Amino acid sequence: MNAIEIEHFSKSYKGSVAVDDISFAVPQGEFFGFLGPNGAGKTTTINCLTGITGPTSGVLKLFGHDVVDDYRAARAQVGLSAQEFNVDFWAPVGRLLWYVAGFYGIPEKKRSARIDELLTIFDLKSHAKKPFRTLSGGLKRRVMIARAMIHNPPLLILDEPTAGVDIELRHDLWKYLRRINEEGKTILLTSHYLEEVELLCNHIAIIFGGTIIAIGDKSEFIQGGHTLEQKYLQLTKNQHE
Repeated sequence: MNAIEIEHFSKSYKGSVAVDDISFAVPQGEFFGFLGPNGAGKTTTINCLTGITGPTSGVLKLFGHDVVDDYRAARAQVGLSAQEFNVDFWAPVGRLLWYVAGFYGIPEKKRSARIDELLTIFDLKSHAKKPFRTLSGGLKRRVMIARAMIHNPPLLILDEPTAGVDIELRHDLWKYLRRINEEGKTILLTSHYLEEVELLCNHIAIIFGGTIIAIGDKSEFIQGGHTLEQKYLQLTKNQHE
């Protein structure tokens, strides 16, 4: 089964085309890199997959559930760690996780145990009572990922999860993401740190100007001794010419 299916998806905002007729699929269990420059259409695609906004045309499915016609079932399949810190900045970390656990219908008896588990995984236990706004950038990123994981979804979408994170935490996060992927969780990752995409992802798609300009196995991007960064720059430069 495919975790993500996108067929002839387009999205426009007041006549401006953000995504133009793209199609691709992400198989269940994949670690998928979704790359492109700022404004290329990555976040728009993610927003439509997760119900933040709706597609102008086309079909998007998560584990076979249409994200528009079967919204509730589709939304339950995915956890999103957004690029922006879209949380209550004054709420304590533990309370933020408690709210989201309730949103996903996790019973109170199980909620505390799940929150404690995630606080431990992301080394946040000592920060549980601190307001989100007082945390460092790296700690805020940890909270965002913990929030995305609260209902243990089969699909995790990470939009720039290591932006502003120190190198030690990045390596800890890479280790954790590898482990949960090996355990079967599907991950879609966007990042401007191409070395981490090359390290973690099995398949990669590059979007530019709202269209997919390259997609395939990682080996296809790094063949001939190229790094992913070199191939990415070559592909995107060609689009400017």
